[in-house]
Amino acid sequence: MPEKNADPIIETKNLTIRFGGHVAVDHVNLRIEPFVLKSIIGPNGAGKTTLFNLMTGQYRPSEGKVYLKGKDITRLSAVARTRLGMGRSFQLTNIFPLLTVLENVRVAIQSRKGFGLNFWRNYLHFSGVEDEAYSILKEVLLEEKWPVLASALTHGEQRKLEIAILLALEPEILFLDEPTAGMGQEEVPAILEILQRIKEAGDRTMLLVEHKMDMIMTLSDTIAVLQEGRLIADGDPEEISKSDAVQEAYLGGGAKRE
Repeated sequence: MPEKNADPIIETKNLTIRFGGHVAVDHVNLRIEPFVLKSIIGPNGAGKTTLFNLMTGQYRPSEGKVYLKGKDITRLSAVARTRLGMGRSFQLTNIFPLLTVLENVRVAIQSRKGFGLNFWRNYLHFSGVEDEAYSILKEVLLEEKWPVLASALTHGEQRKLEIAILLALEPEILFLDEPTAGMGQEEVPAILEILQRIKEAGDRTMLLVEHKMDMIMTLSDTIAVLQEGRLIADGDPEEISKSDAVQEAYLGGGAKRE
């Protein structure tokens, strides 16, 4: 894990967004060092997903700035930020249901390489695309499902496929918004294993919103805690678990799903 004084790969300064009279994110100053897994937690309505939306360009802030490697990207679109290496998953799965599992990943690789999205023809003219897609499916424990239509996968398998599509785009930074949302308890360990593998590879920065606290404490290098849009704590798992403010706001508060 990088030293705490390392230059951040992402930084927010006084990041704020208002919806009418409601302040959803309130002057958040956050630093994310490269190659860490940072989790963002907080009770229902704390602003976690909204903060993700601000950092990845889905929302424009009312005040404040977002920096990527020291460059102000506040006014850049979500598409432009994706081109700069920011990859985002959502609470709802985002896949091509009528393509096979392998085709879903192959299309993402073709897009990254600039081959276009004609998956019936273009991939035949470029060696290695299908091999790369299959290799990524192995990373997310889906290699045996490669010929299956994405629509036929279980919900947990679709979440794995979404992570595979993200990996195929080769982002430097993965934003994972509740990757276990809607899963049965028996499916969660596989997602935990996949995220642990990505983390151990050591070549990506990961930001995670998740409600399963055992998962958060196992995976995270650092944890940021939001309450009513404000950042109330930011530290390693041990510091966060001992924080009275966090105990009051979240860990002991019976928070509901955001």
